[in-house]
Amino acid sequence: MSILIDSDTRVLVQGITGREGAFQARQMLACGTKVVAGVTPLRGGEDVAGIPVFDSVCEAVAATGATTSTIFVPAAFAVDAIVEAVDAGIHLVVCITEGIPALDVVKAYHYARLKGCLLLGPNCPGLITPGQSNVGITPYDFYTPGPVGVVSRSGTLSYELVSELTKRGIGQSTSVGIGGDPIVGSSFVEILTLFEKDPETRVVALIGEIGGTDEEEAAGFIAREFTKPVVAFVAGKTAPAGKRMGHAGAIVSGGYGTAAEKIKALEEAGVAVGRTPEDMVEAIVALIQGSAEVRA
Repeated sequence: MSILIDSDTRVLVQGITGREGAFQARQMLACGTKVVAGVTPLRGGEDVAGIPVFDSVCEAVAATGATTSTIFVPAAFAVDAIVEAVDAGIHLVVCITEGIPALDVVKAYHYARLKGCLLLGPNCPGLITPGQSNVGITPYDFYTPGPVGVVSRSGTLSYELVSELTKRGIGQSTSVGIGGDPIVGSSFVEILTLFEKDPETRVVALIGEIGGTDEEEAAGFIAREFTKPVVAFVAGKTAPAGKRMGHAGAIVSGGYGTAAEKIKALEEAGVAVGRTPEDMVEAIVALIQGSAEVRA
């Protein structure tokens, strides 16, 4: 099984006639994703790689039954695109766009929640259920179906982890990139809750980084409610305070959000925390291959 997306998920691409939107729409099609529509205002009636283009999300949903949107719209217009998707009844919005002001994201986040829509991102790679659907920019060749659920603030580190797991013969149920901005639409806890309910996910890999408190909140949830083994890695152990490292949200400020704090919280919750990505791979392999509890 999987979480959030599967082989029946009907996807539309907002900004499909732009360079990135068109390229990634073709990539999603190539791995079997049901990309049923694209949206670019004033470009309705055209097509991209055989995908029909509509002027609005409402028109696209009415014509194709799309339920999930992925957004490749410039930052200045991305929040409007999120709101448009939500208003059209889209259940899952995946915002790839980076550089959206944090206050604008707050507005989009609360509006999506009010309407019962899950927002992933912004500034995220999207998510993939190997062999079924890929919504976003994830390099699908790295992935294969299997029992490991992945949730990560870093797209690149998740690709590295999954590539090594796949080489070792261990596949993934669903891999979710929640994004690295200070404000994002979903959290580790939210995705862990979905993995807890998925019978095919037997181990979860959690990749965090400095900044914010999402990892600490995940540790509390794992200690209280999560029943499956979790292996984690926290990036940024050597980052200096006050300096942003890669992601807009990856910054230690006022002594909060350090890697040490996050690792301590996770370990106290019973999570195996790898000191390197390689350690994380070895811990997952050991769980999958050697634990009767995990195999059950």
